[in-house]
Amino acid sequence: MTNQEKMHTEDLYLPNDEELMRKQMQHLDRLYDFNQTRPSELDKRETMLKAMFAEIGEGCYIEPPLHANFGGHHVHFGKNVYANYNLTLVDDTHIYVGDYTMFGPNVVVATGGHPILPELRKKAYQYNIPVHIGKNCWIGAGAIILPGITIGENVVVGAGSVVTKDLPDNVVAVGNPCRILREINKHDEDYYFKNKKISKEK
Repeated sequence: MTNQEKMHTEDLYLPNDEELMRKQMQHLDRLYDFNQTRPSELDKRETMLKAMFAEIGEGCYIEPPLHANFGGHHVHFGKNVYANYNLTLVDDTHIYVGDYTMFGPNVVVATGGHPILPELRKKAYQYNIPVHIGKNCWIGAGAIILPGITIGENVVVGAGSVVTKDLPDNVVAVGNPCRILREINKHDEDYYFKNKKISKEK
């Protein structure tokens, strides 16, 4: 099995494989070009993202700069996904994001990890485990999502959280390590922030 094949099996592999690095550079060149686009070049960005990502739905918006190990080549976005500045996607294997999910600035979604054993790290071994994020989530500014995590639908992850365990549907989760604070409830139907009431027109 080649290193490129092992990238998607959760096995240890060597990311400094010459052929693998050549392909990675091609994807990173595309990402570089995307990050150099002007704010007014929205149509150009949309076209570029469709070429860069494994899948990307309609109505997605990513605010440059975007950072991604493979330039988005292993990233699957549903429709109407929004990402603020400095989204970092360690997309050495696949990242799946559902419709209407939002990322605050400086979020990290990581699929790649390295062995604890020093001798293996010295040889530059790596492993990758996919990340799944459900529909209609809000990932707060500066949150970090680690390899292998699955986040359910309608989840709010608080700013600065480090998500080390899976999260079910319909919860607010915060902290380092990230823990479930509460379920989304009746109060959230009436208030959007603290004592700020949702108007009837919404």
